[in-house]
Amino acid sequence: MENKVIECVPNFSEGRDPGIIKQITDVIESVDGIKLLDVDPGKDTNRTVVTFVGSPESVSEAAFLAVRKASEVIDMSKHYGEHPRMGATDVCPLVPVSGITMEETVVYARKLAERIGTELGIPVYCYENAAFEEKRRNLANCRKGEYEGLKLKLEDPEWKPDFGPAVFNSRSGATAVGARDFLVAFNVNLNTTSVRRANAIAYDVRENGRPKREGDQLTGRILKDKNGDPVMIPGSLKSVKAIGWYIQEYGVAQISMNLTNISVTPVHVAFDEVCRKADERGLRVTGSELVGLIPLKAMLDAGRYFLRKQQRSTGVADEELIKIAVKSLGLNDISIFKPEEKIIEFVMTGKGKKKLIELDLKAFMNETASESPAPGGGSVSAYMGALGMALGTMVANLSSHKKGWDDRWEEFSAWAEKGKIIQNELLALVDEDTEAFNRIMEAAGLPKRTEEEKSARINAIQTATKHATLIPFKVMETAFSGYEVISAMVEIGNPNSITDAAVGALAIRSCIKGAWLNVRINASGISDRIFVDDTLKKVGELLSKSDEKESEIIKIVEMKFNKKE
Repeated sequence: MENKVIECVPNFSEGRDPGIIKQITDVIESVDGIKLLDVDPGKDTNRTVVTFVGSPESVSEAAFLAVRKASEVIDMSKHYGEHPRMGATDVCPLVPVSGITMEETVVYARKLAERIGTELGIPVYCYENAAFEEKRRNLANCRKGEYEGLKLKLEDPEWKPDFGPAVFNSRSGATAVGARDFLVAFNVNLNTTSVRRANAIAYDVRENGRPKREGDQLTGRILKDKNGDPVMIPGSLKSVKAIGWYIQEYGVAQISMNLTNISVTPVHVAFDEVCRKADERGLRVTGSELVGLIPLKAMLDAGRYFLRKQQRSTGVADEELIKIAVKSLGLNDISIFKPEEKIIEFVMTGKGKKKLIELDLKAFMNETASESPAPGGGSVSAYMGALGMALGTMVANLSSHKKGWDDRWEEFSAWAEKGKIIQNELLALVDEDTEAFNRIMEAAGLPKRTEEEKSARINAIQTATKHATLIPFKVMETAFSGYEVISAMVEIGNPNSITDAAVGALAIRSCIKGAWLNVRINASGISDRIFVDDTLKKVGELLSKSDEKESEIIKIVEMKFNKKE
């Protein structure tokens, strides 16, 4: 069963005193099971965005301790900064990451909000998916008036806090606790210091847009609806909040955006739209800045987007896609963008034991040659398959960029993408095979003093061995799907690289045959004969099909050689 993991991204109203910030992050890290992913302070905004992940229970505890510590070390009556805010802990959203639904996350958010209000005496508003009423879904509504207007707001029955006293807390202000989808805080840099011009672009792009005016849209009277609310002209980007501001630290004006749903408006779309709107106003975008973390998929999607604009193949390594995204978005404009510190999946990986696929070629070879039984034939088979697919992908990329074939770049880019997916799956299986073997060894090391322990040990070994049998079977299936790409590249790819594709086919066949041997050896230790017979039948059929496919590909290559001769 998948573990439940949520993320918490509290924003604290202190960005200048490292000592205060560390006191808050120390209590977060004091909770077992918590991984602190990022701490991003801003001097001009006087605000720090902290990101951490863990189980719902551990995250809820760490968030409460952080809010309590912030209420002790931050005095809002003395706070000033560029960013809107209403409390020492201004916002505290919970974000479902894996194994948990938004509905479940809402329950945890409301429990956290109740605890903050009850135990700390801080007024709390629940926003986004945790909101109890529609008007409180929008954080901007909850924070309207900011800290300076909070005393008057709390006197309004319509803005009675969801939890905590409706009493002004001069030291801690109020806190908004929410449950939301993954939000990307993304700032775009301009070649101007004008906040007014930056705001004009922000109004152009943000979903809420700008107020409609009578006559002149700059100076005319703001039109209002029957409820007295301004009539708005929507902006061009959905699920985007934006304002313009000047950052003295950088000496530039920025469009500060919250992309509240990057499946609706991805980072690269927001960036390009700001570029267009800036150009219309005689300004130029110089780069951008990510505040906090970003999912790997968002960076890969951006890399593919910019490669497509160049009419280049998108079937390249993830590292290359990230590099293209960073360059195209100008993420190095203000400070060096470090993927290992800014991409959430990379940060979560941490500094544990290095994976096999992270070793260089020589180190992998030496590890294989060592007296350790793993990595063994299974991992090496998976790696051979990955190399075979890499050759097929290479031919697709070369074909996409071949002179005179410009009108076919998308065709070959699609083949390269397909090859890259299979290649990555096989790479992951390199480590999975070794991990499966290690699970057998762990099961074998279980105690066997009593009959009960012996029975549990035997069951654990059988379960681990079944798993270790299915991994090479998965290697076979994954590698076999690669023949489609190899066949296409032999038939229609760059003719100068036909032998590269053919070598890829040989590597895939070796991968499949090696994995087949591993299935057989692991299956010999399984007592469940139905499982064994069914598995061996399937792998035998797959092996025969693999031999046929490889033979077909080699025949095509030989036929093309004969035509040349």
